[in-house]
Amino acid sequence: MSLGQQLAPHLPFLRRYGRALTGSQSHGDKYVRATLEAIVAAPNEFPRDVDPRLGLYRTFQVIWNSTNDGEQADPGDVDDQESIARARLARMTPLSRQALLLTAMEGFTVEDAAYLVDTTPSEVEALVAEALSEIEKQTRARVLIIEDEPIIAMDIETIVRDLGHEVTGVAVTRDEAVALAMEDRPGLVLADIQLADDSSGIDAVKDILQEFQVPVIFITAFPERLLTGERPEPTFLITKPFQRSTVKAAISQALFFDQSTAPVS
Repeated sequence: MSLGQQLAPHLPFLRRYGRALTGSQSHGDKYVRATLEAIVAAPNEFPRDVDPRLGLYRTFQVIWNSTNDGEQADPGDVDDQESIARARLARMTPLSRQALLLTAMEGFTVEDAAYLVDTTPSEVEALVAEALSEIEKQTRARVLIIEDEPIIAMDIETIVRDLGHEVTGVAVTRDEAVALAMEDRPGLVLADIQLADDSSGIDAVKDILQEFQVPVIFITAFPERLLTGERPEPTFLITKPFQRSTVKAAISQALFFDQSTAPVS
């Protein structure tokens, strides 16, 4: 099997990581493209002593660390999300966010994450704790849950409340979701894709976003279907069945870039 064939299944998830790290589809995809270009240009330098997925993320991290720290964006090109991110990053260590995303969202072990960010497992654990503590201090929101499976909805609601957020309601259909959003405007939406009456959570979110802007996290059993790179896609999504830590990380990262919880300069 060629290197390209080994890496292909992991690209949708690397895009997810890049987008969560930057808060932007375009910026995240830019780093993924740079990663692939580096691999194509020097295939012999690709790490062969580790799992291909680990080598792929390691190459991404090298690109990120070598270009991001010194990158100076044109102020005219900085969008609201990037401005919010910069305000938050000034209050925390960027490395701690990488450790959080790699372990909680991407599912790497502490040991693998340590390899990726070039530190020790104990330091990764400390970085994750630091990231969660700092983000939780900075972000509080009112959350609408769109989920038709009662047990899953209850689990998500418990996670949301444990993080210190308020739940505005739980909707099981597209129409109910839109009605709840209009009645009590949320600061975050957690949306399943397939709903009780065969309506779509994607359509529900589109209806809500026509009325006001709000960060959205999609929940799906088939994330690769939404991460093709061929159209505007959700920056944040989690995969069913999910780990509680994954939901917590996704919520924290979505709110990290939200204007309503932006830190005062």
